[in-house]
Amino acid sequence: MKSKLFQNLSANTLQLVINQLAGLVIFYLLSTGLDKNSFGQLNLALAILMMAFNLLSLGIDQVSIRKIASGEDTREVLSLYLFHVLLTGLLFYGALLLGSLFISQTNGVYPLLLLVGAGKLMIYFSTPFKQAASGLERFKMLGSMLVVSNLIRSVALLVLAIIHVISLQNAVIIFVAGDVLELLITGVIFSRGTKISFNVLWHRAKYAALLREALPQTGVNILTSAMARFDWVFIGFMASAIKLAEYSFAYKVFEMSTLPLLAIAPLLIPKFTKMFKQDAVDIAPLQNLVRAEMGIAAFTGLALNILWSPVVDAITGGKYGAVNAGTVFILSLCIPFLYLNNFLWTIFFAKGEMKLILKGFIITFLVNAGLDVVLIPIFGNEGAAAGFLASYLVQAVFYLSHNRIKPLNTIWQNLALCTACALASGAAMKFCAVNCWLALALGAAIYVILLYLTRQLKLSDKETVAAAFSA
Repeated sequence: MKSKLFQNLSANTLQLVINQLAGLVIFYLLSTGLDKNSFGQLNLALAILMMAFNLLSLGIDQVSIRKIASGEDTREVLSLYLFHVLLTGLLFYGALLLGSLFISQTNGVYPLLLLVGAGKLMIYFSTPFKQAASGLERFKMLGSMLVVSNLIRSVALLVLAIIHVISLQNAVIIFVAGDVLELLITGVIFSRGTKISFNVLWHRAKYAALLREALPQTGVNILTSAMARFDWVFIGFMASAIKLAEYSFAYKVFEMSTLPLLAIAPLLIPKFTKMFKQDAVDIAPLQNLVRAEMGIAAFTGLALNILWSPVVDAITGGKYGAVNAGTVFILSLCIPFLYLNNFLWTIFFAKGEMKLILKGFIITFLVNAGLDVVLIPIFGNEGAAAGFLASYLVQAVFYLSHNRIKPLNTIWQNLALCTACALASGAAMKFCAVNCWLALALGAAIYVILLYLTRQLKLSDKETVAAAFSA
């Protein structure tokens, strides 16, 4: 009989694969079908809206998962969250409409904000159902909710590409239609799948208590929202839409390369929450888990660098490959830090150490924003990538310095060793004049051998990690 962990991981991985493939189709069709200026303007609008709607959640999204996972009344938490998204979402979009009376729309970005924002508002309204499903560990249901919009967009854009009518206007129509359908389908799936009745609950005392509980996470959301696309927005306004098009292409592929982390991260919050409620926690499986994560993360960076220029230039007609090679190398160095920071963040979050998390994100944001302001005007897109890398290095140092679980104080060594193995394998391939796919196979073989030699890869890892999280 399959363990619950395997079932949840399989469901979450399946939806991620579908979403990432659909997202890749969307991104490829738009990046090649639109000119760089239009593609950059669309990404600028999406970056601003992503920052805004992440901010509007005020941290209630993560707190809701934790409350439901710990056994609190799902119906009440969901209803309070629904009230919150309706209130904040309508206020935000109302302000956006009001701003159209005073802000110049000649550059084309603000009309895009209004149109695409209407769709993203629908996505925002659907988040309570998704977070409730995550807290209940109903990952098959969650997967069904998450794939709707991207599947619709990818199929519709593919049809437009076949008949050669991809345009910015048509892309916006498809985005909004997909977002509206996602809201409708998400509500139906949750209602039928859980049989949980819900409404929009206005209860002043309970809502105020929820806001107070989420207050430290609110600060985290403000900072993560800003960090998530600060470099995009800064490049879009201070450089050009064309430079943003190039950077956003590299960054989007970098995001897609973290699919294994996206698969495991949602599972860890409820699991760690239950684990750290116990009096004694077995640390060995956690050490094995982080070591496995570092191995996956470093290999992802290796593959990304070997394949980037030849593959991307071939499929984009030379638009986004070689021009982004330096940016992608720097971003690939961030991947192990993303895994490590997510692992430590989840532990702190499960233990309720919200103020510590907030402090860490304040430091991380200040480093990232400060370096972006200094480096982007000088080094362009590579400066933005370097600022991102430095900020996550600082965040890792901060988390490790505040970790109270002594056996985990040395997990940075796993990151260093796995990254060194990947860099050595990639360097070896630089001296081999072979096809990029053969270079990937040879590089992977060297990488695995080095992992075994440095004891970062063990045959027993799968069993020990699965045993810890199968309950």
